[in-house]
Amino acid sequence: MRNNSFEILVDNVPYRVRVEPFEFNTETRFKITYNGNQEHIFTWDSRIGGLAAIDDDSSTLPDNLERAIAERLQAGKY
Repeated sequence: MRNNSFEILVDNVPYRVRVEPFEFNTETRFKITYNGNQEHIFTWDSRIGGLAAIDDDSSTLPDNLERAIAERLQAGKY
């Protein structure tokens, strides 16, 4: 699996996002860091029909940034 990073502008704030995909119980999950902050884990959430942050500190991730990262991951643009 590849590690990659991308830049994204959300609510007029620039973010540098680092993506590290990994396998967990036969599903792909993603370790995400942005602007050097703490790591977040994204995985498929069947309740919302998309990727979402699931780690204990995911509440610190801005909602619009979480959505934008999830959209990029789902589109394979990382």
